[in-house]
Amino acid sequence: MMEVKLWNDKRERERYDNFGELFAIIKATEKLEKAYVRDIVSPAVYETECLKLIAQFKTLSSTLKDAVPNIERFHDTYKMDCLAALNRLVTSGVPATVEHRAAASMSAVTSAAVVAECVQNFITAMDSLKLNMVAIDQVHPLLSELSSSLNKLSILPVDFEGKTKMREWLSRLSKMGAADELTEQQARQLHFDLESSYNSFMAALPTAGT
Repeated sequence: MMEVKLWNDKRERERYDNFGELFAIIKATEKLEKAYVRDIVSPAVYETECLKLIAQFKTLSSTLKDAVPNIERFHDTYKMDCLAALNRLVTSGVPATVEHRAAASMSAVTSAAVVAECVQNFITAMDSLKLNMVAIDQVHPLLSELSSSLNKLSILPVDFEGKTKMREWLSRLSKMGAADELTEQQARQLHFDLESSYNSFMAALPTAGT
């Protein structure tokens, strides 16, 4: 059989060698991603090996930027079927463990901010009633903001006491005129409902955070 050469000089040979290395990195990343998803490798081992492959990929793809301007096209040309590797190497650029930590951190920061907003809205509404701000156009916006902040907090159940009571009060207030005022009995009941809901809210936080 006649031997077929893929290259004519040293430069072409080096390019095909680099193609082979790129192919191997993509395939290795695909296998690593599947092993991680199947819990075959630990998160620590996965992250170490993934970081190494990502670094190798970035170095090699930079070297081959003229010969391989589009990694997806390289992947399709050689029929690699390595979509998980493409996502990790091209789209994400970081190990899945790093993505998960970042998402968890962002979620915690977001939840903390909304909790602070809810607490502030509870206190503002209760203090306003103590200051005898009982006109509907004063009370309604405060309860509306409180209801909105409670609905933003995903750790609270749909039937959480505070959500239910705020909806009931908003429905009742919407049927009244802007210049109308809560009676002394209504104001007292609203303050009681706010305080009760606030206590339930604070009690729910430790459970929701675990």
